Amino acid sequence: MKKKVTLKQIARELDVSVSTVSRALADSKEIGENTRRRIQAYAKFLNYKPNNIALSLKNKKTKTIGVLIPEIVHHFFSTVIRGIEIVANERGYNVIVGLSNESFSKEVLNMEMLANGSIDGFVLSISKETLLKQDYHHFNETINQGIPIVMFDRVVNEVECDKVIVDDFKGSVKAVKKLIANGCKHIGLITTMDYVSVGRLRTQGYLRALEESQMYAAPNLILKLDDMVSLEENLDVLENEIEQLFKKNPKIDGVFAVNELYAVTAMKVAKKLGLAIPDDLQVIGFTDGVLSKHASPSLTIVSQHGQKIGEKAADLLIDRLEMDEDDGDANISDNTREQAFETCVIETEIIERESTK
Repeated sequence: MKKKVTLKQIARELDVSVSTVSRALADSKEIGENTRRRIQAYAKFLNYKPNNIALSLKNKKTKTIGVLIPEIVHHFFSTVIRGIEIVANERGYNVIVGLSNESFSKEVLNMEMLANGSIDGFVLSISKETLLKQDYHHFNETINQGIPIVMFDRVVNEVECDKVIVDDFKGSVKAVKKLIANGCKHIGLITTMDYVSVGRLRTQGYLRALEESQMYAAPNLILKLDDMVSLEENLDVLENEIEQLFKKNPKIDGVFAVNELYAVTAMKVAKKLGLAIPDDLQVIGFTDGVLSKHASPSLTIVSQHGQKIGEKAADLLIDRLEMDEDDGDANISDNTREQAFETCVIETEIIERESTK
């Protein structure tokens, strides 16, 4: 498949800024005639087709942030939105929330709808289908058209933008070492398929903790689940998969789960099989939602601090929007701005509750 020509590519080849290319192709009189003709001729030579995302939005500020999340009923995402709204309101911005529902096509559609003049920039977490397809053209095209993006939680290296993450790897190492310190000898892992970056990093953290503790990572103790089993209508499938893990590994005495639902379901299945928590089985989950606090027993968790993530993401986006507004193109090359992109890491912490000793 032929790679689509972008504004950034044209700008790089002609040694001008992306905004200069955008204005020249819009026949703006702000750009000198010779430069306009040169850019327009080169774009025609490359058969450049403009994307309808964010055309001319660069100079039409709405003071509104678009937030795109994969799930609306997920406690983590609701806390991130709370953090975004706190900072946005303090700094005079409104927030519009869109939902991808883990769908690539809905993610693209939402971005196109919100970027038609409704918003100045995006804070977003990538859908699982997009991660599986590894198709990020809509993010890069949005950025190339002058709309900044800040990614959080699920991020990819292929898109150059500001990012806010938690240290999934380090948090998982701490969690598994907590189980080891509590006397667990046979620790199971309940995780997602590797194409979801956070699940992959948390799995790597589990393996590293065992390695550093000179413990064998038995493949039969690792349960990788298709993400569909986390949906409400498939909870019976999730419970059955976890039950088989316990039955095949009767010596299992600890479980690290990469999300809250997996951890709480593991405790439910364990009790059904007659295991006492935490005496027979200790459980730690990643993220701190409503289920963790109200489960019986309450769940020990690795807290992601969703509100802090949202606050930082909103600050990064608004800082970039206001930098662009204040400085325009004067003395700031696109290369300089690319180098200024920041990846902020929010530290995790273990909150101990009744599911561990």
